[in-house]
Amino acid sequence: MKKTSYLYTLLASAILGFSSCNSTISSSTSTSATTNAIAAATQATAPELDLAGVKAAYISYCSGCHGEELEAFADRKWKHGSTDEDLFKAIKHGYPDEGMPAFAETFSDEQLNGLVAYIQQGIKGIKAYDFGSEKTAEAVQQSEEQKFRLDTVATGLDVPWGMAFLPGGEMLITDRSGILYRLSKDRKLQTVEGAPKVLAQGQGGLLDVELHPDFAKNNILYLSYSAVKEEGGQTLSSTAVMRAKLNGNKLSEQKVIFEALPYSKTRHHYGSRLEFDKDGYLYISVGDRGNHDENPQDLARHAGKVHRIKDDGSIPSDNPFVNKQGAVASTFSYGHRNIQGMALHPQTGQVWTHEHGPRGGDEVNIAEKAKNYGWPVISYGINYNGTVLTELTKKEGMEQPLHYWVPSIGPSGMAFVTGSRYKNWEGDLMVGSLRFQFLSRLKMDGTKVLGEEKLLKNIGRVRDVKMGPDGYLYVAVETPGTIYRLVPVE
Repeated sequence: MKKTSYLYTLLASAILGFSSCNSTISSSTSTSATTNAIAAATQATAPELDLAGVKAAYISYCSGCHGEELEAFADRKWKHGSTDEDLFKAIKHGYPDEGMPAFAETFSDEQLNGLVAYIQQGIKGIKAYDFGSEKTAEAVQQSEEQKFRLDTVATGLDVPWGMAFLPGGEMLITDRSGILYRLSKDRKLQTVEGAPKVLAQGQGGLLDVELHPDFAKNNILYLSYSAVKEEGGQTLSSTAVMRAKLNGNKLSEQKVIFEALPYSKTRHHYGSRLEFDKDGYLYISVGDRGNHDENPQDLARHAGKVHRIKDDGSIPSDNPFVNKQGAVASTFSYGHRNIQGMALHPQTGQVWTHEHGPRGGDEVNIAEKAKNYGWPVISYGINYNGTVLTELTKKEGMEQPLHYWVPSIGPSGMAFVTGSRYKNWEGDLMVGSLRFQFLSRLKMDGTKVLGEEKLLKNIGRVRDVKMGPDGYLYVAVETPGTIYRLVPVE
C-alpha cells in the first residue's frame, strides 16, 4: 500500500471510529471507500456541524483520553475551570505539559463552541457506570470458548493502578492517589504506611508494585511512582522506583533505586510498569514524558526506554549500553512512547510489553536488548489533532510490532493466561483497554497473534490485568475503582 493511501485510511478510520482492526490495514481498501471516508471526515469537521457531526468529531479527536461516553469527566476535579469559556480555552490552546494538545488549527471557533456544548450537555447526563450491578456482575459471561462470571474482590478504590499477590492469599494494590493498600483475605482494604511521596496530577501518582522474586524470604517490594521536586520555581516530576521492606502494614528501609532524568514539567507518559525476569533482573518502563522530539531516540536520556537493573538498583554488566560514552547504562531498549503493560512470557522467559501510540498505533512488542522500537520515527498512528506525525511505518534498524491497534484502544496491564482454569485460553495474552473499556484476549500461537476477542465490554477503564497464584485472572477497573476476579463456569 502506498504511504498516502495508508494515511488516508488511518485518518478515515479514526474519524469514523471503527471499533476494531486487525494488526494490519488491508491493502484492498477501495478508492471509492477511501474517498467516502475522507468526505465523512471532512463533513465531521465542517463549520455547520450538527449533533451527529459534533459527536463524530468528539469520538474521533477526544474519546481516546476522555471516553466515548465522556466518562472521564465524571467526578472530575476541574483544575482549569468548568465554564464554557474554560473548556473553549482548553480545547483551543491545550495544556501541553499535562498531555492536552491544542486544536486551534483543527477546528474553527464555531466548531469549538459546538464541542463545548456537546461536552457540557453530556456531563449533565453522566452517571457512574455500575458494571457490578446484579444484572451483570453475577451474570454468566459467554466468550467464544469459555463461560465465566465476575467475583468482586475489592471496591472503594479511586484509580487502582497495580496489583501484586502476597503469600497467603492477600494482595497489594496501588492507588494512583498515592495510597498503597493491603487487601486482607477477608477482603478488607488496609492502608500501608511509608509509601513514597508522589505527584498525583495528570497521569502521575503511585503506579506499579512488584514483589522481589524471594519476597517470601525477604519481604522486599518495589513501587514505581511520579517523584516530585521543586526547582527554579517550578514543580517537576519523573518516574522513580523505590525499594522497601513490608512489615505488616508498614514499609521500612525505603530506598530510591531508580530515577529517570531529567525531571520534567509535564504530567504524562510516565510509563512505569515493573517486571522481574527469570534471572532476577528488574525491568522498568519509562514513557517519553510527552517530549518525543528528544527523549525516545536519545540514549543519554532515561525517557522513552525500557531499563534493566539488579534488585538493588545496580547495573548489570551485560546491559547493552554500559560501555557507550554518554549513554544511560540502565537502558535495555529504546524508541518507546509510553509502555503501560509488561509481562513475562511463561515459556520463553522473554519480557513482553505494550505501549500507547498516539491516535492509532498501540503496539505489542518483545523487549530485546539494544533494539530500537522506532518512536517517533515510525508509527502506525497520527497526531491527536489529526495531522500526520510521520509517513514512515517501517525503517531499517527499527523493530516492527508483533501486533498493533488502529484505532488506539489505550492498552494498560497485560498477562499471559497460565494453568488449566480457563479452557482454550492457556497461552493467550490478556490486555486491558482504557479507551473502549473492555478486556482484550489476544489469541496466541507462539509469538503470533491469530485474532482478538473482546471480553467484558463496557466494564470501565481497565487499568491492570494479572494472573493470581490461585490460577484466576484479576482485572483492575478505574470507573468505579474495583477489582474483579474471573471465575470459570462449567
